[in-house]
Amino acid sequence: MGTTDELVRKESMATAVTEQSFEQEVLQSETPVLVDFWAEWCGPCHAVSPILERIVDERAGELKLVKVNIDEEQGLAIRFGVQSIPTMILFKRGEPAAAAIGAQPKPALERALGLVSAEG
Repeated sequence: MGTTDELVRKESMATAVTEQSFEQEVLQSETPVLVDFWAEWCGPCHAVSPILERIVDERAGELKLVKVNIDEEQGLAIRFGVQSIPTMILFKRGEPAAAAIGAQPKPALERALGLVSAEG
């Protein structure tokens, strides 16, 4: 499994964060950060990953994507009340600003995360 995981990480534009790097990568970020709480065994997490990458890619420089593997970083999942995955939390100025739970189509995720107006 390690080789598949390494391949995914190389192709991904997301940064894997740990409890040690969360403060710097997310809480101190000048740019809003979309945090994807996921696990290797979670099918819906893998399904939503390319959608999240596209959302961030379309907002290059305005939004950063990081991933938290809840099996490796249980403390972060507990800290932010993650009870099911995938859970995506948008942080602005170091604070959770919006969240979405579950694999959803791109427009629904963008609305849930406050990235587009409700009308459009």
